[in-house]
Amino acid sequence: MKKIISITYLIFLLLIGSYQVNAAEKTDLIKIDWSFNGLFGKFDRGSLQRGYQVYSEVCAACHSMKYLSYRNLSEKGGPEFSIEQAKAIAASFEITDGPNADGEMFTRPGKLSDKFYMPYENDKAAQAANGGAYPPDMSVLAKARGGGANYIYSLLLGYEDPPSGITLDDGVYYNKYMYGNQIKMSAPLSEGLIEYGDGTEASVEQMSKDVTTFLMWAAEPHLETRHRMGFKAIVYLIILTVLVYYSMKKIWSRIETEV
Repeated sequence: MKKIISITYLIFLLLIGSYQVNAAEKTDLIKIDWSFNGLFGKFDRGSLQRGYQVYSEVCAACHSMKYLSYRNLSEKGGPEFSIEQAKAIAASFEITDGPNADGEMFTRPGKLSDKFYMPYENDKAAQAANGGAYPPDMSVLAKARGGGANYIYSLLLGYEDPPSGITLDDGVYYNKYMYGNQIKMSAPLSEGLIEYGDGTEASVEQMSKDVTTFLMWAAEPHLETRHRMGFKAIVYLIILTVLVYYSMKKIWSRIETEV
């Protein structure tokens, strides 16, 4: 009996210790007042276009966006590049196509209908090029991670030197917002890493905010349409409720008069 009590007590202590460790590792995410939040939320067009630039010049070297096509870049509610700009972006990539009449694959400039260029031919090639770690597809990353946009933004700004007493393996980096605080991706952004076409200062905070906005749009390309439909539905329901109320009031007033 004493042995059972001792084992139970030991398990209890281990569970408490595990909870305390997890609580100590958890760091509150940086919270941003995103323009796309709320019933009337909309994407910032300038931020979306800058975010695509950050993705294409930094993230696209490792991360794919297999659910997006180049035509999406010119669609309403997104970055809203002009058709000519979207065509130029697509044409800057060499896409493998085919087979041709000789049964061979060939490359050609990208078209609006093409999916975003894939940095690796397959998952194994991606893992081999990244020390065994697979760079996740970014198409729906903003919705797939707990914390959403705030998590991605915080993660990009969360790189720092590990606290004393913590030793990291080669190719592993400390990030205070990553679960377990260890990540195999090095800090992707640095001050002035890119030059924005609109003249905006490319600080780490600005680039993080812009690429996070772009990733949120990629995950929810119809967000603005849903917000508009939701607002119209609320207005319709309010009007319908008022009409039903006064109709019922008029009907019952007749009954009360007759009584």
